[in-house]
Amino acid sequence: MLRVTEQTGLAIRPLPGPPFAGRLDPITTGEWAGWYKWAGIDPFEDATGPFYVTRDEQGVVCGFRPGPGHRNGHGIIHGGCLMTFADFSLFMLGATQDEDVSGVTVTMNCEFLAPAQAGQVLLARGERTGGGRSLVMARGQISADGRPVLAFSGVIKRIKPA
Repeated sequence: MLRVTEQTGLAIRPLPGPPFAGRLDPITTGEWAGWYKWAGIDPFEDATGPFYVTRDEQGVVCGFRPGPGHRNGHGIIHGGCLMTFADFSLFMLGATQDEDVSGVTVTMNCEFLAPAQAGQVLLARGERTGGGRSLVMARGQISADGRPVLAFSGVIKRIKPA
């Protein structure tokens, strides 16, 4: 099986080590080898994903390959599925290299730009845009085969891990 990078032709070369401190499981085989999975923490995300994260020379990148069960009645990826991946990505983009972000989403804005299809590799990139002791702000964009699908931004309220 080809790795995600080889399948999509995208130049994602994961840097060694996890993208930030936190509860990440390394993926060592299959198409997502070299990436990490934030699993066993959020049952809804586990059921919707799996979602992956890594860091390359451009920064944090999140990945997801939706399947047929993620489609809506029109045969494209359900907007709620894209928003769930965006929410996961918001937290990954909001984390710094020395921390993970434990919290809840306070606000999230999404703009749907184009449809995504089952089987496409979705990638999210973005940046932390601000924050302090209690809030973290981030924004990003999800692309499918290099084409923008969803733009998102949001605010996370930090809370202690469960």
